[in-house]
Amino acid sequence: MRPWLPAERPTEPPTGYKIAHPMLSQDGTRAGFTGVSLGGALPYGVLDDASCVYGRRHRPPARLCDCGFHCVHEREVAEALLCTAEHRSAVLLEVSVLGAYIRFERGFRYARQRVRTATVGPCACDAPAVALADSGGGRPGWRGLAAACAGCVRARVSVSPAGFARRAGQGLRVIAGGAGATGGPVAAGEGLGVPELVAEAALLQARLDWFQSQLARLGERGEQG
Repeated sequence: MRPWLPAERPTEPPTGYKIAHPMLSQDGTRAGFTGVSLGGALPYGVLDDASCVYGRRHRPPARLCDCGFHCVHEREVAEALLCTAEHRSAVLLEVSVLGAYIRFERGFRYARQRVRTATVGPCACDAPAVALADSGGGRPGWRGLAAACAGCVRARVSVSPAGFARRAGQGLRVIAGGAGATGGPVAAGEGLGVPELVAEAALLQARLDWFQSQLARLGERGEQG
């Protein structure tokens, strides 16, 4: 017989770290995430329950299955995953591990989670991000998002970090590291403070600049015609 490990009864939910792709619903009213591996087909909310990706009728995390949310213990381990080419557009999540869980050497597999913080990296051009914009990928009913700077956002469907946090709800904080509009990280939660308003203004200004450049090009073509 294989001995079972003793059950843990923590006084506070354990904290874990993971990476995920930010998502925006087709109608633009909701925000969430998708995983980067096994659970990538199933968007989840800030506060959500895991389900078996194989469609089996058991409650995650089942010991003889891979189902359930996954996270690692160390922030640095999750950050290292962002270096790979396929994960460059993902964001770093800090989560609370809720419900039943199985502890492993490097992390947890668990039944329920709350995403507390999402940290957005720079734009693909390495400039500070002011928005999460349509990445060109997605799932049925959901658009994939990626960090975008003021120069790259253009007219793509996008939301500011504060706008994403509002749509996601449940007290989520979105941090855009090194956002140039504010001279430091922009932390967006349920309310709008000065940093969040500055980020919103930067996104609106970027869109206005793009539209003005398009109008100028149309004017030049008209004059040449």
